[in-house]
Amino acid sequence: MIRFTATIRKFDEQGEKTGWTYIEVPQDLADQLKPNTKTSYRVKGKLDKHSIAGVAMLPMGAGTFIIPLNATMRKAIGKKKGAMLDVQLAVDNMPLQPPPGFMECLADEPQAKAFYESMKLSHRNYFIKWMGGVKSEAAQAKRIAQVITALSRGQNFVEMIRSAKAARL
Repeated sequence: MIRFTATIRKFDEQGEKTGWTYIEVPQDLADQLKPNTKTSYRVKGKLDKHSIAGVAMLPMGAGTFIIPLNATMRKAIGKKKGAMLDVQLAVDNMPLQPPPGFMECLADEPQAKAFYESMKLSHRNYFIKWMGGVKSEAAQAKRIAQVITALSRGQNFVEMIRSAKAARL
């Protein structure tokens, strides 16, 4: 496990990451977790006193990684851009579990299942985290249906979100 203090940052203009709130993990610290790794992986630990698990560490080039801080994390730590954060991290090797009912629904749609299974694990995890990111069963069922529809259309996670946003406009 590594421990360090990070400053909460926010991207201004950074392509699809525009507006993201994040912390940076320097190369020397990232190498202590997973030496010579240049691809994203999951970590667990604490941000101040807030426990995290299954959180993505994303490579930004030159060995530096970032950890995006979603709304739930920001609310739990109660800090904003510019604040200092006590960070404790370890590699999280626990695979993400899809929400109940997802695999059964996927089995009923062979085309969606084939597309889902052809995706990299990291891409499948985007869907899994998004489906599990709501509390009510009704909201989760709605998200499962959206994912099945998107997979049937051959859409990845970003394409699904963009399509849903365009449909709302």
